[in-house]
Amino acid sequence: MATRNSIDECMQKCEDAIRYAQQQYKSGTQQEHYHDVEYTQALQQLEEAVNDVAHLANSANAQQRDQLHRMRLQVQTLQNDMILLDHDPNVVGGKLH
Repeated sequence: MATRNSIDECMQKCEDAIRYAQQQYKSGTQQEHYHDVEYTQALQQLEEAVNDVAHLANSANAQQRDQLHRMRLQVQTLQNDMILLDHDPNVVGGKLH
């Protein structure tokens, strides 16, 4: 069974990844965004968070699984938003300029 400490650590890691990704997403929506490395790092952190949540859920009780599931949905929603955001200023409408 997952310990309370391991759940708390996982939730904190997810929240940190979400916070960083939200900063990168906001920056990515701005016209002069050139921080592809940071944007990619944020996406990688979100992916790691999803994987950690899935792994931990295997040994969690029902209440913990519910908490982890809600966090996974938050992380995946932001992850999807970031993937769908056209943050490259050289690409407009899918075409390079």
